Amino acid sequence: MSVTHLVFDGVADGPLGVALDVVATAARLVRAGLVSSPVGARALRQRVVSIDGGPVRTGAGRVLAVDGRLSLRALGVGDALVIAGLGAASEGQVATLLGRSDITRGCELLGRVAERGVTLAASCSATFVLGAAGVLDGRRATTTGWLVSAFASRFPRVRLAAHAMVVEDDGVFTAGAALAHADLMMALLSRTVSPALAHLVARYLLLDERVSQARYMLSAHLASADPIVARLEAFVLANLDRSLGVEVLAAATATSPRTLARKLQATLGTTPHAFVQRLRVARAAELLETCGDGVEAIAAAVGYADPAAFRRAFRKLTGQSPRALRAASRERAGLERTDGDAIPLTGTGARGSAPAPTARRSRSSGSAPSSPSNRVAPPSHRRTGSEP
Repeated sequence: MSVTHLVFDGVADGPLGVALDVVATAARLVRAGLVSSPVGARALRQRVVSIDGGPVRTGAGRVLAVDGRLSLRALGVGDALVIAGLGAASEGQVATLLGRSDITRGCELLGRVAERGVTLAASCSATFVLGAAGVLDGRRATTTGWLVSAFASRFPRVRLAAHAMVVEDDGVFTAGAALAHADLMMALLSRTVSPALAHLVARYLLLDERVSQARYMLSAHLASADPIVARLEAFVLANLDRSLGVEVLAAATATSPRTLARKLQATLGTTPHAFVQRLRVARAAELLETCGDGVEAIAAAVGYADPAAFRRAFRKLTGQSPRALRAASRERAGLERTDGDAIPLTGTGARGSAPAPTARRSRSSGSAPSSPSNRVAPPSHRRTGSEP
């Protein structure tokens, strides 16, 4: 399998480097005999190309030499062409990006590449390049969180899955912002070569599976694109502990339920219910990482009367349970875990330290300690330095 990294001026340094590392690590593991590649599979190879074969200047201002120009004859069925993000952070920058002559030429070639049965993949603002090439029409796709509304309005024929970290539809992969390129490469490796190989690469490079970008999405960027969405977001965030039906949401934004639903679908590719749910889960994730309240208290604080329903919604949008997210967050921070869900931050109560924030201060004390059987176990998928 040949992996071709197509680069343009402005290519993000980090994502490109991660992609090169993922493929190089996979190739080394196969050569070392640590994992078997499928029978008949070609050796993993990769190269970096530009449209004309000349060097490009990266987003960090470095001159990047390439291995040659993009050649259609060098690509065929079973190969993959990957594009890392290009640093466009606003709708205006996207318009400028797509107006460049090298991008225009790239879009023309990408359409022909797709016709040859080559797997295509892009992350962050590079998803707009695939969209402009027409290869996403009729397919599901995702994009970077802060450009969701721009993507939805520019490419109405694409079925946008805004919250997904990586989406694959009939041989075309798209991923969210910047370092979601790592997730993109792992998904590409798993689907096109071997899930076992992708898993082993993840262990070596300490990469965790992340199925959703919902909790990373910057809501201010999403809301700023439309005043109605901005008002809706402000209202929801101020009333997370309330029941928020579509009639309540429509009244808060001075629209009808039908108009509000159409607006959210056009700008964000979502529904009023899903929009509210995403904001609830995002706030819950923040509280799980920064306060010591239990999961039930946090669920109530963000509007879920039923903790079980909260856990289901949380897992659906983030790809992990509330307990797993909290445990992983504390492990990353190097903190000692204590019993149960209610975990005071290290240093709380010490001289000169502030008390840990709570979801609801009235529930932050007086609760019975959890039994040992309720202790949080580290997530089983977490990679550690002791593993190969």
